[in-house]
Amino acid sequence: MGVVHKLIETNGKQGALALDIDRKIIEIASDYMADEEGGIGFLYSGWAQAALPHKRLADDAVWQIQTDKVTMIVEPGRRAVRDASPIPVGVPFGSKARLIMLYLQTEALKRQNREVELGGSLRAWLKRMGIPQGGKSINDVKEQAERLSRCRLSFHIQHGSSSGLINQNIVDSAMFSEAEEIVPTRKRQLVAQVRLSELFYEQLKKHPVPIEEAAIRALNGHSQALDLYCWLAYRLHALQRQTPITWVALKAQFGPGTGRMDHFKTGFIDNLKLALAVYPEAGVTVGPAGVVLYPSRPPIAPR
Repeated sequence: MGVVHKLIETNGKQGALALDIDRKIIEIASDYMADEEGGIGFLYSGWAQAALPHKRLADDAVWQIQTDKVTMIVEPGRRAVRDASPIPVGVPFGSKARLIMLYLQTEALKRQNREVELGGSLRAWLKRMGIPQGGKSINDVKEQAERLSRCRLSFHIQHGSSSGLINQNIVDSAMFSEAEEIVPTRKRQLVAQVRLSELFYEQLKKHPVPIEEAAIRALNGHSQALDLYCWLAYRLHALQRQTPITWVALKAQFGPGTGRMDHFKTGFIDNLKLALAVYPEAGVTVGPAGVVLYPSRPPIAPR
């Protein structure tokens, strides 16, 4: 159990809030500890090593993350417009895109079916994750669902002197509830159903990372903290010894859109604290050279 969790257990939430600790960390840790709904989610291990952008890019921009082992390239898809050239819809970004991806992967694995509904079931799941069900929030969900449905991925994997390439769509096909393929760009399509691509689905079945829905609920709205939690869930339990990760490597993986290293470090440390607030067993220390990861129990015990 982490220091913050012991303080909350000893002093209660209100007592911990009175201490000289970031209020946001106390709130997230307390929400996580008080969560009784349970639930397990799943994501493909590739997403734990390379993630989507946190902020909106230009609609025609390509996103790339490069680590020592994996390079991920996300290309925006295009939407047909009558009597005009197809237009790019942009790559998915932010916490809502991550939640939709988590929902798709979790539903596909639990049901052992790569066809997934995005109607009432998605809305109910997002409500459980703490996402408001109206106004701008639901419009953001529609936008990210369309971006995910249309984008294309490339994973370039390096293993020693060998390398591999996986080109794939996340989604093979999608059904839209409104026939807006010919409507100008100001309107968003509502994705009603998707079928995950066979290659993506097979990779998900072979390499799933189980995570706690309670952690995802508590981190709702903090996209980098979500990425760090998923990364730690993937890495820590597989370690045989303590493993240092340099700031340069961390910035390449988690902050390619951040210019200055000092700005990246500040944001990274803040978000790491949030991720650790929902992963009490995680062994991580921060130092001048970067972070050190320690072998730790996974968030979800293996069956």
